[in-house]
Amino acid sequence: MAVPTRSQPDEVTATALGTWPGEDPVEAARIIRGELGSPHLPFLAELPDRGVGSDALGRTASLLVDLSVDVQPHGWRIVDRPGKDLKRARSALSTDINILADVIGAEDTPATDLKVQLRGPLSLAAGLHLHNGERALIDYGARRDLAASLAAGAGSYLSRVAAAAPGARIVVQIDEPEIASVLAGTIPTSSGYRTLRSVPGQEATDSWQLVIDALREAGAVEVVVCVPEVEAPFDRILAAGADGIAVPLRALTSRQWEQLAGAVESGKRLWAGALDVSSPAAALPRVADVVETVWRPWRQLGLTAATLGGLRVTPSDGLARHSPSSATAVLTRLTQVADGLNQLALG
Repeated sequence: MAVPTRSQPDEVTATALGTWPGEDPVEAARIIRGELGSPHLPFLAELPDRGVGSDALGRTASLLVDLSVDVQPHGWRIVDRPGKDLKRARSALSTDINILADVIGAEDTPATDLKVQLRGPLSLAAGLHLHNGERALIDYGARRDLAASLAAGAGSYLSRVAAAAPGARIVVQIDEPEIASVLAGTIPTSSGYRTLRSVPGQEATDSWQLVIDALREAGAVEVVVCVPEVEAPFDRILAAGADGIAVPLRALTSRQWEQLAGAVESGKRLWAGALDVSSPAAALPRVADVVETVWRPWRQLGLTAATLGGLRVTPSDGLARHSPSSATAVLTRLTQVADGLNQLALG
């Protein structure tokens, strides 16, 4: 399979983090692709409001090879054979991919890039349970098997997405929302009386590298790891070979900004969660204010305006808790912020 190459970024672009409100994948695909046409990055939406199997954890678990899952009162569990919950998750994803193909087929000029999201191997292990009810994170063998299974399932997934979007360059966002707790050893056991032992940092790096390498081999032109800002392991992410880091900007420390500046200067991409959407009912920040939240630390660190070209702007969070109209307004505001930053980049 010929793999499209990633062009050198020369302008600020916008995307969102994957989750979307409502239960209608047709409406979601049309809105997202309408708002995030080229040069921006549209994405295959996750619609958790549809219920079991459409949540981020179940959606990624449906891609696993030689591992099956179902839902128990305590959450998703690894089981011996596939059941109705796994079939429901696979069916929902297949429906979304088929609808995406239809929407793209009706477009006069489809966007050149497309993003998909995956729950990362460490957060997947933190969210899935073993037969005894304990989290898979507790067992090194289970963590290893999950990472290998996810890597094995990535190729088929990307092939299906590529078939739905002929010629598009596929970008992958690996979500690790639990990574700080995984590395710090603060995730509770099933009993709640103690916490699980921390996962060694090198194991996290190795797990990400395994998945990233598989995604690249399957045709991904860009792979970023998305993490919360608190205790974010930027060095581990970059050591794993990721093309960039996606992180909210709202509480970054000076040290973290310095790490990100170093990554940008070495050619990595920053997906800056610059638009605060943590309160869905609140009015969106002004474009100029959002631009300043990026440009002020950028300038203070000595980065030039020209280096803004490696930036993508995103919301601080997913958009599932918003209304469809509010989520649409977020995408509009993001493209406006990208335009504002591009004006700075061009001098």
